[in-house]
Amino acid sequence: MKMGLVGYAGTGKSTVFEWLTGEKPDPSKVQQGQTAMADVPDERLAKIAAVIRPKKTTYTKVAVLDTPGLTAGGDQKDNARRLGVIREANGMVVVLDGFTRTDFADQLRRFREECLFADLEIVGNRLTKLEAQLKKKARPAKEVEADEAEKALLLRINGALEGGKPASSLGLTPEEEKTVRSFTLLTLKPEIVFVNRGDSGFNDPLPADLLGLAPTAVQAPVKLETELLAMPEDDRATFMVDYGVTEFRRGATIRAMFYGVGRNVFFTVGEDECRTWSIPAGCAATEAAGCIHKDLEEKFVRANVIGYDDFVACGYSEKEAKAKGLNRTEGKTYVVKDADVMHILASS
Repeated sequence: MKMGLVGYAGTGKSTVFEWLTGEKPDPSKVQQGQTAMADVPDERLAKIAAVIRPKKTTYTKVAVLDTPGLTAGGDQKDNARRLGVIREANGMVVVLDGFTRTDFADQLRRFREECLFADLEIVGNRLTKLEAQLKKKARPAKEVEADEAEKALLLRINGALEGGKPASSLGLTPEEEKTVRSFTLLTLKPEIVFVNRGDSGFNDPLPADLLGLAPTAVQAPVKLETELLAMPEDDRATFMVDYGVTEFRRGATIRAMFYGVGRNVFFTVGEDECRTWSIPAGCAATEAAGCIHKDLEEKFVRANVIGYDDFVACGYSEKEAKAKGLNRTEGKTYVVKDADVMHILASS
C-alpha cells in the first residue's frame, strides 16, 4: 500500500516524509517523487510478542511517497502535472501549513480545487478521444456499446467535477469504478488531512470548519517531535514538559493513514515470528491467505481463527483458546475481522 504526501510548497511535506519514514529527502527526486517505507505500529502485536517472545516481530509496512509541492496561485496546468505523481498511490495525505497559518479549511478547499481541475483534464481528454472513436464507421457493435457506456459514465463524472464535486460523490458501482480505474482519478482516492503544527497549538482542538470538511483530520508538531527525539533522554523529558508534549504522534499518524484507506490487519503468531498482515477491510479468508503467499490462496482448505479479544482473554494462548472452544474453523468465504489471529491450512 502506498500513501502520497501532497500539498502546497512550504507546508513541510518533506519534513513530514522524514518524520514518518526516517529517510532524508533527496533533492534529486523532487520532481518524480521519493518513496520510503514506514512500519505500521500496532500495540496489540507488541503485547502478543511480549508474552510469546518470538525470535522475530514483524509489522506490516506502508510506502510513503513524497510528491512535488504545488504552487499557490500558480499555473493550474503545472500543478496538475505535479499532481500526476500521486496517481500511482492508493491514497493521499494532504499536508496543511499549521506553523505559519491558521486558515486550514481554506488551504484544504484550494487543494481540492486543484484535484478537481486535474481530473477534469483527464476526463476531458478521454471524452475527446471517445467522441472521435464513436464517429468511426464499420466497428463491432460491442465496441461501440462499450464506448457509449464509458462516455455516459464520464459525462456524469465531468458534470460532478464541473459542479465542484469530487467523483467520489457519485457513489460509483464497483463495475463503474473498474471502468475508470486506469484514469486513477484523484477525487476517487481516499484522503487523510494532516495539519503540520509548529511548537504551539498542537494540543488545541482542530477548528470546526476544517473538521466539517475532513472529520478525521489529524495534527502533530512534526519539527518539534523530530528535534525532541534527537535529544538525550534526560533533556528530552525536560523539554517535553516545557512544550506540553505528552506523547509522540508519529505512530498514530501512520495508523490513521493505514486505516484511512480501508485497510485492516490479521495476525500470525508463533515462536519463530509474530506478524501483522495488511488486508483490505471486508476481505474473505482466501484473499487474506493470498497476502501471505499466492499458493495459500489457490490451495486454501480452511483457516483456524481466534478473535483478538478472545486471544487476550485466554492469556495469549492458542492452547487455552482451543480448550475453551474459541479457536474456530472458518472456510473460504469467512470475512476476516481486524486483528484476527489466524493460521491458514492449505493442501500440499
